[in-house]
Amino acid sequence: MTSSTCYTCELIQKRDDGTSPLWDSIYRTPYWDVVHSYNTSLPGWMVLIARRHMTAIDEMTEEEASEMGKLIRQISIALKEVTGCLKTYVIQFAEAADHPHVHFHIVPRMADQPEDHKSVNIFRYLGVPAEERVSENTMNDIATKIQAILALM
Repeated sequence: MTSSTCYTCELIQKRDDGTSPLWDSIYRTPYWDVVHSYNTSLPGWMVLIARRHMTAIDEMTEEEASEMGKLIRQISIALKEVTGCLKTYVIQFAEAADHPHVHFHIVPRMADQPEDHKSVNIFRYLGVPAEERVSENTMNDIATKIQAILALM
């Protein structure tokens, strides 16, 4: 699949080119990118994105899978420290028409999370109108803190 048919691949290319904002290039490894979701109203909604195009988890190499597991744990630790969340949700579908690319949502579950925004309803925070989204300044602030923690792990 080419970047013209996968928006995720286009975003990876921007990271490779060094043209992404901080919140969209928080931490990079040989196999994965860590970014803040661009269309959420929940501060700290992280996305762990496979650097090579694949549409299903079973396509991962052993190295990619090993690094993925480690990163999910590390991002969860960092989110607890930065957001004060109780725990994180980890979700993977890769079903969106423009994002048919393996990626994991790592979402902070806050202590004061409304009941109607817990579990699968966490997605009420995603795909919100632009005026409801986390600001770029806030995303960059979170990105700086997450980046510093991940760099020490």
